[in-house]
Amino acid sequence: MARRSAAPAAGSAAGGGRREQAAATAAALKAAAVRVFDERGYLNTKITDITAAAGRSAGSFYNHFTGKEALLETLLADMLTASDERVDREHPYDHDLSDRDVLRWHVAGFWEAFRDNKPVFVAVTQAAMVDEHFGARLADLMSPDQGAIRRHLELLADKGFALPGEPAAVAVALTGMWFQFTYRQLVGGFLGGVPELSDEAAIDLLTEFSWRGLIGGQHRTARPEGA
Repeated sequence: MARRSAAPAAGSAAGGGRREQAAATAAALKAAAVRVFDERGYLNTKITDITAAAGRSAGSFYNHFTGKEALLETLLADMLTASDERVDREHPYDHDLSDRDVLRWHVAGFWEAFRDNKPVFVAVTQAAMVDEHFGARLADLMSPDQGAIRRHLELLADKGFALPGEPAAVAVALTGMWFQFTYRQLVGGFLGGVPELSDEAAIDLLTEFSWRGLIGGQHRTARPEGA
């Protein structure tokens, strides 16, 4: 006689259902927070705004997050994980920034990451105004791009191009300019009177501006042997 498979324990099934429900609640709260941060701004958002948008109780919020700051940390971690996966998948580390197309790839990646995660970028920027912790997290947010650009600039210098400064400092200046311009175009709030550009036009402008600052009219110069 064939042996019957044991039926799953009722407690196990119930536990699995609770875990799925908890995961769904956490996902709903995070999605609602992104929407509300985008509509009202991080500083003006209350936890009850998030729970109302998610259709969840305030009590359920505290089952998952200790506060609004913890929720923002989770959103930031999710974004950084997705960004790291993209870079690992698509990013060759021998990029030559003297090639406009290569430089444009970096600019476009920065622009698209900001555009696709705008509520989180803006929320972290706003939180940094009132919380030193998020000031440090904002620096962390820029660090991967700065590190990648620094390595490429070191390669550029090794190929004989004269950089406007030390690679690490130039990387900070370059990505800082990208952040300020992208923020102004996609969010606003800095200086007025700046024309709004399409994504492609903005990426082209940043690329050309960056390329001229790095390369200008110079050509690669051969290094002396043994240098």
